[in-house]
Amino acid sequence: MRDIERYLNIRSAYGGSLSPSGTLAFLMDTTGVPQVWTLSEPEAWPEQRTFYDEAVSFVSCSPTREEAVFGMDEGGDERMQLYLLDLDPDPTADPIAGLTLPFDISESDARAKHRGGTSGRSEPRPSDARAKHRWGGWSHDGERFAFASNRRDEAAFDVYVQGRDERGDEAELVHEGDGWLTVEGFSPDDSALIVTEAYSSFDQDVYALDLPSGDLTHLTPHEGTVRFLSATWAPDGRGIYVVTDRDSDLLYLARVGLDGALEPVVEDDEWNVDGVALDHDTGRAIYSRNVDGYTELTVGDLDGATFRGGRTLDLPPGVAGGVSFDEGARSFSLTVTGSVENANVHVVDVTSGERERWTRASTAGVPRESFVEPELVRYESFDGLEIPAFFSVPWAANERDGAVGDGVPVVVDIHGGPESQRRPSFYALKQYFLRRGYAVFEPNVRGSTGYGTAYAHLDDVERRMDSVADVRAGVEWLSRQPVVDPDRIVAFGGSYGGFMVLAALTEYPDLWAAGVDIVGIANFVTFLENTGSWRRELREAEYGSLEDDREFLESISPVNTVDAIRAPLFVLHGANDPRVPVGEAEQVAEAAREQGVPVETLIFEDEGHGVAKLENRIEAYSRIVAFLDEHV
Repeated sequence: MRDIERYLNIRSAYGGSLSPSGTLAFLMDTTGVPQVWTLSEPEAWPEQRTFYDEAVSFVSCSPTREEAVFGMDEGGDERMQLYLLDLDPDPTADPIAGLTLPFDISESDARAKHRGGTSGRSEPRPSDARAKHRWGGWSHDGERFAFASNRRDEAAFDVYVQGRDERGDEAELVHEGDGWLTVEGFSPDDSALIVTEAYSSFDQDVYALDLPSGDLTHLTPHEGTVRFLSATWAPDGRGIYVVTDRDSDLLYLARVGLDGALEPVVEDDEWNVDGVALDHDTGRAIYSRNVDGYTELTVGDLDGATFRGGRTLDLPPGVAGGVSFDEGARSFSLTVTGSVENANVHVVDVTSGERERWTRASTAGVPRESFVEPELVRYESFDGLEIPAFFSVPWAANERDGAVGDGVPVVVDIHGGPESQRRPSFYALKQYFLRRGYAVFEPNVRGSTGYGTAYAHLDDVERRMDSVADVRAGVEWLSRQPVVDPDRIVAFGGSYGGFMVLAALTEYPDLWAAGVDIVGIANFVTFLENTGSWRRELREAEYGSLEDDREFLESISPVNTVDAIRAPLFVLHGANDPRVPVGEAEQVAEAAREQGVPVETLIFEDEGHGVAKLENRIEAYSRIVAFLDEHV
């Protein structure tokens, strides 16, 4: 049997961006962490452009020059810095020439710390490495870019504009914020920016920031919680397109005028319209629908409040996104992935709709035909609510008639968020579990996105534990499946999913053979007290506030009922985690041990909210698999 290291070496290529010459810049994790690579034609040999030990988080090509900005943090601390990368360097130049990093590190120190740097000159843009920098896009003339940063106040984001030839400390502060601001892009004439402000995952506002005057115009005044997402300027600069659920349970595409008037453009009576991409020069547009987790893309043209000539693309079943138009919007790049397809970047011809895969990320010798496609199922929860889930069964189990008591073990993998959705994208660890004979069950419990606003709010604050009851109902459904051994069911999840694991183990201890908590919340009070100050208010909007709901938060915190746990527990965390601080792992592991629960812990000093580095992933998941093999 192929070992787990082989599966964890299955690569992903994604996040494509097209340069003016048609060069595709993208991220690929061939070295063990995502780095910037480029291609000049489909399936050519790619050229690696960055050579860091840390993961690169995005790359965005200039609209006018052969250069790009990429982002990178240190050790998973999420304090991303921005760097300018020359995509067309002098081939005789020293590949490290001109490289200086934040912190005023000398060039020689930077080599030692990051093992090289870039192929082509790479210069840091914002220079305050203690702060987060969130990319806001290039101006259309390629002379400037915008970003949001909490340089001035860690708990709030301001808006900055910077010239491409300026250093980070020369960026111009163009607007001071007092909350979670995001820059969504320059207007077609580069005179204004879209700025959004988030109060929670389900409540945002959209503003137009006039750069010459500094005036900020509020475009979306509203009462209650309303989502305004995927904001982009209209080609004429006199309006903004958004995806919103204003006066609707489902998201739809709308146009908001600079006077605040909102006009629906594309509505759907069954599924969310969850994103839009637009080329300002041509009006060419693409919107996506989330159809039971699967992506459907439609290409056409936006003209005022009308979407013209819509044509749905032929895509493999799965998830697709990350659109980047080429010059003239004749084609666009797109990341495509599916349950049995590792992520790759495709380029689509707008006129014909023909799609060509440009990258060929390796499957590390694991045959694609060995991967398992899930079945989309639904089960009834305690109150009659229908819960969707993806259920994957090992090939060998599919080929025989199972019987209760003679079935396979199951990993119940619960997504994080909770404002998220398990969708049919490629997950190497899942395929490895299936290869080892475990089935995998992935429920989208109440509180998940993708099924309407009402469904997403069903777990808010005092209804938090109803979502845990959905997990119990899922296990009861599994126990009725002949292929499943009900005595060998594992609770597995990360981040908020880690909380769900701990809550399931304490609320329903007799259901579980083992639990795996990855960067999970054990105590909502200490989590909210210690999470990054810039995100505390957004999290309180979902979970409840320390001021008003402390007693309730204590009552649902698994660390306070850990004496109920019966199943062995594996706890994994990153020491640099700014979202769920490592103290959450430490306190629940200690408390469980004191109750005599078999506990295994693994904390990485160079990781944050998850495990990014290949060598750490190999160690982490090798130990998790050994733990499950021993106890399950």
